Amino acid sequence: MAPTKEEERKLKEHKDDSPNKLGPAEKFLKAVLDVPFAFKRVEAMLYIANFESEVEYLRKSFQTLEVACEELRNSRMFLKLLEAVLKTGNRMNVGTNRGDAHAFKLDTLLKLVDVKGADGKTTLLHFVVQEIIRTEGARHSDTTTNQTPATILSDDAKCRRLGLQVVSSLSSDLANVKKAAAMDSEVLTSEVSKLSKGITHIAEIVKLNQTAGSDETVKKFTESMNKFMRMAEEEIVRIQAQESVALSLVKEITEYFHGNLSKEEAHPFRIFMVVRDFLTVLDRVCREVGNINEKTMISSAHRFPVPVNPMLPQPLPGLHGRRNYSSSDDDSSSP
Repeated sequence: MAPTKEEERKLKEHKDDSPNKLGPAEKFLKAVLDVPFAFKRVEAMLYIANFESEVEYLRKSFQTLEVACEELRNSRMFLKLLEAVLKTGNRMNVGTNRGDAHAFKLDTLLKLVDVKGADGKTTLLHFVVQEIIRTEGARHSDTTTNQTPATILSDDAKCRRLGLQVVSSLSSDLANVKKAAAMDSEVLTSEVSKLSKGITHIAEIVKLNQTAGSDETVKKFTESMNKFMRMAEEEIVRIQAQESVALSLVKEITEYFHGNLSKEEAHPFRIFMVVRDFLTVLDRVCREVGNINEKTMISSAHRFPVPVNPMLPQPLPGLHGRRNYSSSDDDSSSP
């Protein structure tokens, strides 16, 4: 709401004894115009007032990106899911040109719910989850031998509940991945650039202010700005370094999962978006699988129906030979 040059001229030329009296707003502006470069100084103070919150926002954002990369790389369950999908896809694609694949693009995860079983409701992801909760349940349970059919049924239900808890926890284990998916790399880069340019702008204002004279108020303003600039410049250097590290880690994790195809990514953070969308689907499927298993146990079924035939003739899209993704876990009973 700064006045135009014409308004400034009129206010400065206005005499107190003029018959045309000024209103409160005009009186305030007239007083402000007596301060050298007043509105430029206000811009500098606004920058200072917002500096700490802007730096904190950027620091937390880059920390989230770093942790998100670490979560993806080190999540045993996520890697196990990838391994299970790859093995299941290869079993389905036996005899096709997509059989014996060594890797697949993460986008394929979103297509698992498109491959449906004979009932038209159960999907390939339901089958994969069922298989994993079986092996994970056995891994975490302490069942004993020489059991009766009743205890076997009870222990089987317990194993599947344990396994389902492990698979369902993936969404919370990758909490920072979901946060990173909501970020925009261009916005973050722009904010860092604005901070850097802001310091340059303040330096220019200090130089202008020094041309206004050498009275006490000018000296105080200059000292105050110089003190802030020394602190801010150091902080900006740290933020720029953190930005470089975070974006480098994002690039590495994208290449880790997508190989050379990472160059095709239009959005630097797209890998997080894909995983976030997959986790949303996985949460829903886990709830449905839990309901299916509970109903099956209530009906005293000793075997779980196989939702999807692993030898279905249609190929699973997205599989192709590249890097072999395998779980760091030595679970030899994974599907």
